[in-house]
Amino acid sequence: MIHHSVHASPSMEMIRRSEQLAWKIAEVAADPVGVDGDVAEMIINRIIDNSAVAVASLNRGPIRSARAMARAHARTGGATLFGAAAGETVCAEWAAWANGTAVRELDYHDTFLAADYSHPGDNIPPILAVAQQCGRKGADLLRGIAAGYEIQVNLVKGLCLHEHKIDHIAHLGPSVAAGVSSLLSLSTETTYQSVQQALHCTITTRQSRKGEISSWKAFAPAYAGKTAIEAVDRCMRGEGAPSPIYEGEDSVLSFILDGRTARDQGRSPYEPCYTVPLPGRGEPKRAILDTYTKEHSAEYQSQALIDLAFRMGGRIDDFDKIKSIVLHTSHHTHYVIGTGAGDPQKMDPKASRETLDHSIMYIFAVALQDRRWHHVDSYTPERAQRADTVRLWRKISTTEDKEWTRRYHSHDPKEKAFGARVVITMADGTRIEDEMGIANAHPLGARPFGRVEYIDKFKILTGDILDAAESERFLELVQRLPDLGVEEVRALNPVAPKGYLIENRAKGIF
Repeated sequence: MIHHSVHASPSMEMIRRSEQLAWKIAEVAADPVGVDGDVAEMIINRIIDNSAVAVASLNRGPIRSARAMARAHARTGGATLFGAAAGETVCAEWAAWANGTAVRELDYHDTFLAADYSHPGDNIPPILAVAQQCGRKGADLLRGIAAGYEIQVNLVKGLCLHEHKIDHIAHLGPSVAAGVSSLLSLSTETTYQSVQQALHCTITTRQSRKGEISSWKAFAPAYAGKTAIEAVDRCMRGEGAPSPIYEGEDSVLSFILDGRTARDQGRSPYEPCYTVPLPGRGEPKRAILDTYTKEHSAEYQSQALIDLAFRMGGRIDDFDKIKSIVLHTSHHTHYVIGTGAGDPQKMDPKASRETLDHSIMYIFAVALQDRRWHHVDSYTPERAQRADTVRLWRKISTTEDKEWTRRYHSHDPKEKAFGARVVITMADGTRIEDEMGIANAHPLGARPFGRVEYIDKFKILTGDILDAAESERFLELVQRLPDLGVEEVRALNPVAPKGYLIENRAKGIF
């Protein structure tokens, strides 16, 4: 890996194109290096994972809306929609919109956490949609997805958006543009312009994950994917982009990230601020192997704590005898999904599902009581408003522990942790303490996910939706991904039984 020093640059001293981060990203995407076998296997796992959570979401409100919008943009020879009949195709950018929303809705697919957050599996729907519309083979799709993961993961390692309240889809726009460009074997120049346009158009604030969290949380990555496809299309037609998009005097590093802070403190905003790792020429793209999926349908920083709650719940015979529960955890967990966020909605029994899955207080209370977690049952209004749960929920708080923060940011995978130490104080003063750093399903956890577990997750989530023959067709097909032809790539989305899909009949503009 090459560790690139990245900093803002004054217009009077225009940074050379070859030194710009967007150009270096484009060089990685354009590098025709092959996909390693273990990377190909993990890409297959993540397509299975995405499909599982998408099929389970097909009739949820945001997906019905997104699908209706996509169907208003039908195109012969376009891309397919999750659940829809194989012969029904729409424009690729709209397939990316509908399918990306379906993948994200349950907050149940893969994750990577470092300097910032990400769900790298969000790269798959737009890259697959373009592959289907442009008639690409399985080997091309593998190359594109590997590139998308590589760029997003390494941007997340190097650039913290959350610190400045920018949503993490600002890393997804460039990664999808890079992945689509790699899929299509575009030139470095076209890829460079596409990455810049995609970033410029996908900078949004983190209010989408703050306060009363709405369905936009599911739409946000689909928006980034759709926007990135449109950016690539424009640049393929010869159009350019705001440049340099990262380093420019009025651009991302200078005014959105730490350049502004440096200016306010009287320091030069043009000193090196960040280091972004990227593979060198000819180096395989292996970043997908740094990522991890979810066993439970909730924010990733709750995964280990759900497992820990299962373990601790068995030691308590009366939850009303609990006086308090304190989760000693990382800065990110405390301030994003804990009481440090200062969001009263995280303690509200009538909050939306999107808010509840970003409340570790709610999640820990339900997991402690039920010793199970279900992507639907654990979020129903009846479950959230149960009186004994509300009493317990309001006894839970979080606090930052510097050691857990250090471990969260550690570059050593054996130290890196996303959990907490939990102290339960009973009414009689006795204390129950336990801790867990990584979830059981994590690659270094007690029960790491492999192909068998991904297939099991797919069958559990889709078993009462898909016909058995369709389930087996899809699983057999996806596991031959490197060898798939054009028509087989077009058949990669599972098809729901006739009559299963519930449609949104409301009228919009389209």
